This record gives sequence, C-alpha cells and structure tokens, in this order.
Amino acid sequence: MARPPEGAFRGGDGPWFLVNASPDARQQLEALTDGNLDGVRAAPIAGVLLTDGEIDHTAGLLLLRESTTPVRVYGEAGVERALREGYPVLSMLERYCGLIWQTLESERAQPLDGSSLTVEPFDVGGDAPRYLEGSGVDLTASGFVFRDRVGGGVLTYVPGLARLDDATLARFAGSDLVLVDGTFWRDDELAMFGISGRSARDMGHLPLSGPGGTLEALSGLKRPRKALVHINNTNPILLEDSPERAEVVRAGVEVAYDGLEVEL
Repeated sequence: MARPPEGAFRGGDGPWFLVNASPDARQQLEALTDGNLDGVRAAPIAGVLLTDGEIDHTAGLLLLRESTTPVRVYGEAGVERALREGYPVLSMLERYCGLIWQTLESERAQPLDGSSLTVEPFDVGGDAPRYLEGSGVDLTASGFVFRDRVGGGVLTYVPGLARLDDATLARFAGSDLVLVDGTFWRDDELAMFGISGRSARDMGHLPLSGPGGTLEALSGLKRPRKALVHINNTNPILLEDSPERAEVVRAGVEVAYDGLEVEL
C-alpha cells in the first residue's frame, strides 16, 4: 500500500483514492501526475472517500465538476444526507458531471472498486457540521482502516479525532501505520490567540498535550509507525525547534508534511 500526498492512497494493485476533498484538492491531484493535470477533466483517482461532512473536507469536490466521467464518492449514510440537505455538494456534482455514491457502513470492511484495498469506517466522535445546526441530522466523524489484500499492509487514517476509546486504540495497535489528527496542541489554543472562544474539543479534536491527550496515547503504542496530520497553523509542533516538537519526537511520533510518501 502506498500513500503520496496527504489523503491519497492506493493498494499494491489498483488506482489511487483520495480521502476527503479539501480546498487544495487540485494540488493533491497534481502531485499524483507530476503536475500534468489536464484541469480536472481526467482526475487520476478512482474515487473520494469522506470521513465526515465538514466543509473543509468536501469543498474540493466542486473542483471535480468538469470531470468527463461521474465522480465516485464513498461515505456513510449520514454524510450523504448532510451533503444533500445541508450543503448540497452531491446534488451539484450530479448536475455537472454525474455522481456514483457508495454507502459505507461503520465497522464493516468493504472492497474499493478495482483495487486490492478494503476500507472499514469506525466512529471517532464529534458533532455534526455547524451548517446542520437545528436540522436534526445526527452525524459524527469516521476514521478509516485500509487493508491491502495484495501486500498485507494495514493503515489507519483519522484526520479528525474527538475521542480515544479502547476500540480505537486497538485499531491503532493493529496497524502498520497510523495517520492521526494533530490539529491542536492545547485545548484552549484558539482562545490563546484570540481567534475563537471554542476549544479543540468543542470543534471535535482531542488536543495532543496533557493527560488524556492524543500524544500520551500514541506514545504507548509500540507496533505502528505514527504520524500526525491535519495540523492547524496555530500548533507549535510545526516549528522544528519548538519544545512541543521535541516532545512529539520523544514520544516516537512523526509530524507529517506535504509530499510525504510511505509504502507498506
């Protein structure tokens, strides 16, 4: 199994898949083709898997609207409902290029079309996106466990982690590589900078530091290679000479970067 730019995966056999479609999806797709991307009419991916319905994970879908073939999108039923009723990205894609929606079920492994990969979603907590407030839609985020039936590699990808329970830690421990939410160092990080009164936990992200933080849990895992993704620009671990970065390194955890390539 290989992973080049953040959020793109493929098995030992088969095409690339993108996990979440952020506003920088074009740059991600260009990285898969060495910059030789003909607009987005021939996107080099077989599908997009969505961990949730957040705008910053789905806005990039609109960049695929000029595709010459219907866009294949995978996600749980609640995500589809959110992206039709609250933020109708899927309906827009249907009108432009066409859409093939494939529903994923939590804790059920499902093969990805044309690939040696299977994907198994699991609940990682959190709240529905703010655009769904008052709608009655109950939606949490998912993590994905990818297994390669050719190479045997196991990768767990969790860009948004609101809670850490025994079941989630067991999934981490059974992986070869864990890519996990490193959004915030502190729970009150945004308040410290005067950006927002909402805490990390309010936004569906466990902070890295402190008792019960993600870093404490990751440091106790021996088998998997561990790397942090989805890091906010307020997080001091982005500074290579910061004490927070040193603490991450001492815990045996890496800070992922754009262009990171991993083969399992």
